[in-house]
Amino acid sequence: MSSVSQDLDPQAIAAAARALEAGALVAFPTETVYGLGADAENPAAVAAIYAAKGRPQDHPVIVHLAPDAPLDYWATDIPQEAHALAEAFWPGPLTMILKRAPNIPAAVSGGQDTVGLRCPSHPVAIALLRAFKGGRGGVAAPSANKFGAVSPTLAQHVRDEFDADGTVAMVLDGGASQVGIESTIVDLSRLATHGPVLLRPGHISSEAIAAVIDQAPASPDAAAPRASGTLESHYAPHTPVAMQDSEQLRQTLASLAGAGRKVALIHYSSMPPTHAALRLPATPDGFAHALYAALRAMDGHGADVILVEAPPSGGDWLGVNDRLRRAAHGSTGIVHGLLNQVPLA
Repeated sequence: MSSVSQDLDPQAIAAAARALEAGALVAFPTETVYGLGADAENPAAVAAIYAAKGRPQDHPVIVHLAPDAPLDYWATDIPQEAHALAEAFWPGPLTMILKRAPNIPAAVSGGQDTVGLRCPSHPVAIALLRAFKGGRGGVAAPSANKFGAVSPTLAQHVRDEFDADGTVAMVLDGGASQVGIESTIVDLSRLATHGPVLLRPGHISSEAIAAVIDQAPASPDAAAPRASGTLESHYAPHTPVAMQDSEQLRQTLASLAGAGRKVALIHYSSMPPTHAALRLPATPDGFAHALYAALRAMDGHGADVILVEAPPSGGDWLGVNDRLRRAAHGSTGIVHGLLNQVPLA
């Protein structure tokens, strides 16, 4: 695996584009998280993403497009709302689910008749997408980590995941991801019957979407298309994660300290000292930007549990709370077990 520095080196961008065109995997930065990219029109290359990540075959990936790439090559029956949202938020952290065009392989959609499309705003990503197939190709790119694990927001995180197995040909280093959590996903494939549906919250809020299309997205329904990062257990470090409100957390920290348990703490307000701790900004954007790096850092301290101070529940915090809820999903009862000396599974 080769690694390229933050400089927007035209030769490195060209080499990465050639690697993608040859069917190889290339990791690259976006404003949300780092993506593990492959030629979206090459089913074998897309299959290599699934194999490298250990990703279920029916879990779709998002196709990343260059600015001004023709939407009608990738999707059909494109509603006016899609054009309006692209005009408002692209390049940026919004993914739209549309009806997949017949010429686009089903591999990117987990076999569904829809496709997730977005145009990232990171300058390295834009340069790569413009170089790849002359700006008219699409790069299928889920987050550049093993399936279900914490998404990478630094090039080093990608190297930590994939250096040992040799599956990634190249890593473009664009520094720390600005947003820090994955894109908002809105389903526009069933407007006539369901209206817009918010499949995954993110930096772009429901209110911002509604301001553009005059209709607030609904919550996911049972028939909604499958989308990236929407499984109940996701974004999880190896160490169990639990989330508690500020007052309960203080009590839990005292109890776990009394039981001799090691706690790694992620918080934003004043808390007592513990085995390891990181204090994040008490703003939605600042917390989101630092969250995944904090989870990865706390995962390396040999703690019994990562405790997270629950953020506020307001709309601006929806994306952060969604990621934390999924990270903690598989750790139900962990605090009770630690306090009652229940052996860890």
